[in-house]
Amino acid sequence: MKTAVVTGGASGIGRAVARELLARGVHVTIADIADPEPAAKELGCAHVQVDVTDARAVRDLMTGVKAGHGRLDFVFNNAGIAVCGRADEMTLDHWNRAIDVNLRGVVHGVHAAYPIMIDQGYGHLVNTASVAGLTPAPQLLPYTATKHAVVGLSLALRAEAARHGVRVTAVCPGFTDTPLLDNANPGLPATSTSSNARAAAVGVVGRLYSVDALARDILRGVSRNQALVVTPATARAAWRFARLFPAWAVRIAARAV
Repeated sequence: MKTAVVTGGASGIGRAVARELLARGVHVTIADIADPEPAAKELGCAHVQVDVTDARAVRDLMTGVKAGHGRLDFVFNNAGIAVCGRADEMTLDHWNRAIDVNLRGVVHGVHAAYPIMIDQGYGHLVNTASVAGLTPAPQLLPYTATKHAVVGLSLALRAEAARHGVRVTAVCPGFTDTPLLDNANPGLPATSTSSNARAAAVGVVGRLYSVDALARDILRGVSRNQALVVTPATARAAWRFARLFPAWAVRIAARAV
């Protein structure tokens, strides 16, 4: 039986991905800094409480799954936080927390799982970024910076990993209906936009994408070994426009502010 680890698996995108994996006969271990037991009981899967900023804990998670099942097929480095506000409002605490969770959390997952996958000759690393990692996204600077970094990390690693039989995919969703929008800047000073992140997202796209639809898109992209999974259609349109007309994309983003 194939195995998967999903960080940030107690809610939102991670929980939906875990549900889809289980439906496809994969043995899933969800990990989260919040208590993952309620979600694990509902889903019927294994769980470990892990802070992805703790490299040793993440390493123990990956080696534990490998030791217990003899293989590690998928790792979804999905844990993340939303950090929003104007650039002049941001403290170094905002920046450091975003970097620690959104970027170092992925780095820790890759650092722990990649050698295991090289050794066994197969595996798939799936790193959750965002369409904000492909387009200009003002008032989300720490979040945007880390998500651009996750995209860059994933594409560069994909080029290295192919010779070892290891696959790498970056997931870049548009605005999705997750608890992230209701808990912006967790444990950090509030900003002018942190209390209405959901309303702001709805104002941009009109209707938020469901986590269940996103999970299906992610697994479809993983099955096809896509380098990038950019979804839904509105996110793909924004990405293509930014690639073709970068100056205009910045101007439009400035008007939105």
